[in-house]
Formats: sequence, C-alpha cells, structure tokens
Amino acid sequence: MIPRNLKLLPHMCGKRALSDYKSKNNVKDSYKILELEEGCSLEDIKSSYRSLAKKYHPDSSSATADSETFMKVEEAYRAVLNDVSVKPPSNEDDEEEQDLFKIKPLQHRHYLSFEGVGIGTPSQREKQYMQFRVDRANERVSEYWQQRLESQYPVTDVMKAKDVRQSKKVKITQAVERLVEDLIQESMAKGDFDNLRGKGKPLQKFSHSPHIDPMTHNLNRILIDNGYQPEWILMQKEIRETIEQLRKSMVTSRSKLGEPMTPFRQKQWNRICEQFIEDIRKLNRRVDSFNLVVPLLSRQMVHFNAEKEIVRAQKTYEALMEKREASNSDTKENEEENVKRFGWRYSLFKWLNL
Repeated sequence: MIPRNLKLLPHMCGKRALSDYKSKNNVKDSYKILELEEGCSLEDIKSSYRSLAKKYHPDSSSATADSETFMKVEEAYRAVLNDVSVKPPSNEDDEEEQDLFKIKPLQHRHYLSFEGVGIGTPSQREKQYMQFRVDRANERVSEYWQQRLESQYPVTDVMKAKDVRQSKKVKITQAVERLVEDLIQESMAKGDFDNLRGKGKPLQKFSHSPHIDPMTHNLNRILIDNGYQPEWILMQKEIRETIEQLRKSMVTSRSKLGEPMTPFRQKQWNRICEQFIEDIRKLNRRVDSFNLVVPLLSRQMVHFNAEKEIVRAQKTYEALMEKREASNSDTKENEEENVKRFGWRYSLFKWLNL
C-alpha cells in the first residue's frame, strides 16, 4: 500500500491522458530510473514505483528522501506507463490489466486535507476541523499550566495518597449507586413493588402553593407518608421537646420547695439551677449540630440562655401561686356567702359530702 502522503500523483498529472504526456527523458532512461527492463509486466512497474516512492518521497521521513529524485522517478513512471499503454495488448487480460493500472483522479483526495479529521462535505469537515483545533489548543494550554504548577509546587506523597483515596471513594460511591439501581431493577422485575398502594395511578397534583416545585413536593410527600423524615426535622423536634421538659421540671421543682425560702431550701434550689445550667449547655451543643444540617438559614436556632430560663421559671411559679391564691380566696368567699345564706344547712351538707 502507498502511504497516504504518497498519493500526490493524481493532482500532479491532472486529468490529462497518458497518451498525451511527453516525458523529458526517453523510454530507455525511464526504465533505468525505475530499475526495470523493457518488456516487464505492469505489476513489476507498480512495485518498483512504490519502493522508489517510499525511498525518495519528501514526506516519507526516510533518510534518502529527495524531492528532485522523486520527480524524476515520477516522470519515468509516467513515461513507462505511457509506453506500455500504446503497445497493442496481447489479449483481453492484458487490456484489462492496463486499464486497471491507468492513472485516474483520486476520488477521496479531499480527505488528505484537515489532517483527516471529520466526515461529510468539505465545508462540514472544515468546521469540524476548526473545532478540533480549538479543543486541541485548550488541551495544550491546560497541559502547559499543569506542568508549570507542578514545577512550582511539587506534588508530595501525601497529596498523591489523598488523590488516590479520593478517587477510590468516588469509585466506591459510583459502584454502590450502580448496585442499588441494579437491586431496584431486579425487584421491579420480580414484582416486589406490585403491592404498593396506588400502583399505576398518577401522582395527585396540588395547588395550595404555586411557589414550590411539584416534583419536589410530591417526593417529600411520598417520603413522609412512608415514615421518612429528614434529620434536621427530627433534631428540631427533639430540641423543642427537651426545652419544654426542662422548663416544666424547673417549675415543678420550685413548686415543691414552696415558701418561705429557708437557707436549706435555697441550697437545694441552687443545686437544681446548676444541673439546669449543665442541661442547657448540652442542649446548646445539640443546637449547633442542628444549625449545621438545616438547609435554610431562616430555620436555624439560637442558643438558650440558662439565666433567662431560670428567671422565666421563677416568674411562672409566681404566676401559678398568684392564681392559686386567687382561686383559694374565691373559694373562701363563696363558702362564707353560702354559710350566711344557708346557715347550718350548708355546714351539714358539707359534712355529709366529706
């Protein structure tokens, strides 16, 4: 096979017929240049021209490449082919063989341009080649900057190990995702999802909020209906329940101590407050964890102030005591009024109820 770069003969000869070509050398010299003898076969001519073209073609990357010598070889090749073509064929096979080796215009000569890139018409291939050059330029620029950065900041073994671990992590994650997808497809093929509620029915649409993505809303609704809740929602619920329990326990402890506050009761109250402060400190750490996972800034929570919570518990206790005293006073007034109204009958009725 003649290399692609060697297929330059047709554009040199154009569309001229071999019978119209006049060589500068005579036929004998042409045979000598091709290292052949007169009367040789067309196959010998073809083989000799190929070997000499590979040897002297300027684009063959050969040590003996010479453009002038190659031009002489080409002219000799044309002269020999012209000499063979004007001789009367001995039979039909020789005629067919001569027609086979006659020089014809190359049908795919346009593929020698654009570095062989692209398909289609020449204009389409030109656009594809321009894009190919842009991509190649980008790659070369990226490689240049990468080499420059590597020379300025040498890569250490720790960085290499980190990159290897990161690549392994990505591969493992992708493998797990593929495994989960395969398991889902296998379960669907077995019919494990056929007993789901609402199978084959379209998802119910909603119209209460036009600002929410319908797909996101439906996915969240499906997760909630099946018992799944995001971590930050569970943490928020836990924090609120914990602070309510701590507040109630403080009010209950203060109510048990009662009035008046003796030195012994004051010591007990101080110990209760110290334990409450420690519990609030733990709860605030839980609030920090919640703020790291909550997706919206507006949903983040602030720390609880232990001193304010203690004052709040004291005020709640005082409000309960005032309410209790008010209810007791109302009860006494009602009893006195009933005694005045019914006299000994009310006392007897009360004694019977007791």
